Amino acid sequence: MKSALEMLQPLGRALMLPIAVLPVAGLLLRFGQPDLLNVPFIAAAGNAIFANLGLLFAIGVAVGLAKENHGAAGLAGVVCFLVATTGAQALVSVPPDVLTGYSGAARGLASDAYKAAALAKLGVPTGIASGLISGWLYNRFHDIKLPDYLAFFGGRRFVPIAAGFVALGLAAVLGFGWPYIERGMDTTSHAVLGSGALGLF
Repeated sequence: MKSALEMLQPLGRALMLPIAVLPVAGLLLRFGQPDLLNVPFIAAAGNAIFANLGLLFAIGVAVGLAKENHGAAGLAGVVCFLVATTGAQALVSVPPDVLTGYSGAARGLASDAYKAAALAKLGVPTGIASGLISGWLYNRFHDIKLPDYLAFFGGRRFVPIAAGFVALGLAAVLGFGWPYIERGMDTTSHAVLGSGALGLF
């Protein structure tokens, strides 16, 4: 029987792929700052990577876990991440005080902004979860055989479709469970900060 460390090793290797992109993003973001090259589009290019870390982790982890590192797993990761995040945004409840003073289109924009900001905190964890789901689905169903009239959707083409449906469950967990997840994150962060040097380590 595999130990816990042996079971986590494939995930660790898969995480190395998206993590390898971060130095490039950091360099672009830094070089574009006013005190260095002062080139806004270079800084914007670096910031674009940081703004989409969840999507990068979804693709990287899925491809890293998939047999043969096939690109179909990466596509499934994208589908899973987009369905999960967009579906969760529709389910997140907005506190009434956030919308105070807004009406009409402005009220809708304020609601959308609150939901996007709330779920942005979970971008990377959602990306990793999407990658894990998609990688597992690829390894399980990449050679699935469907009836003749559905043969076009068989094999690797089935994986992104399955990922989309599984992502609905992830969206429900994120959307309905967001208040509890947020409280858990806040509690954990305060515990880490309150533990002094040990927490920082």
